[in-house]
Amino acid sequence: MFPVRQPWLCKALGCYDCCIRCIGAVPYPSLVATLLCYAGMALFCGCGHEALTQTDVLVSTYFARNIQDYEVMASFIKYFQYVIYGLASFFFLYGILLLAEGFYTTSAVKQTFGEFRSTQCGRCLSLTFIIVTYILAFIWLAVFAFTAIPVFFLFNMEQTCHNINILAETTPSINQHSWICMDARQYGLLPWNAMPGKACGMTLASICKTSEFYVTYDLYIAAFAGAGVTLLALFLYLVATTYNYAVLRFLGRKGIR
Repeated sequence: MFPVRQPWLCKALGCYDCCIRCIGAVPYPSLVATLLCYAGMALFCGCGHEALTQTDVLVSTYFARNIQDYEVMASFIKYFQYVIYGLASFFFLYGILLLAEGFYTTSAVKQTFGEFRSTQCGRCLSLTFIIVTYILAFIWLAVFAFTAIPVFFLFNMEQTCHNINILAETTPSINQHSWICMDARQYGLLPWNAMPGKACGMTLASICKTSEFYVTYDLYIAAFAGAGVTLLALFLYLVATTYNYAVLRFLGRKGIR
């Protein structure tokens, strides 16, 4: 169709063909999953770390008088912040590995680079990533559910404060709304012998007006959203790696190795 005697045209077509093959070798599902994973982990780790620090301040200031009452929770917050550092490092490396595995399997499936073919070792490696990602998805599902607990607590606290403010505007007597309380002990944040362990009436309403409360609430919502985005990324990884592995098995049965 084109005159092949013109070298510049042949060179241009070769460059174009190379670009098309490179674009075709990009594992777009794995790439999107990696970006989602990094974004979700950045939200979860960054906001979660700061939210735990604010929780320590909030509980020690308004819900517990003695340091012994929240000593267990303070230790949990300290150690979980170290766990967050480990999670950030682990998912950063694991995302790179999954993205590299996506490039490998996509190239093997599409046979993009000359004589490059899938091998038995490559298929075994893909299966290993599927199993590990499947286990991580179930573990992270539990983390996602656990992250909802402080969001649920602070949401109930905000709604309770809203009800107290409504009663304060409609009823002149303080005794009418002093019985409305938020008990941190019911949510497992403090032991049952912690004093006071709860905030009631206008004291609770004043807590909801502080900057510590709103900052902590917003940070936990962001951490909860980050955990959800990371869970979505893991499921997307599962879909992509399972599909690529199935195609590799199909090619192997056809004798393309």
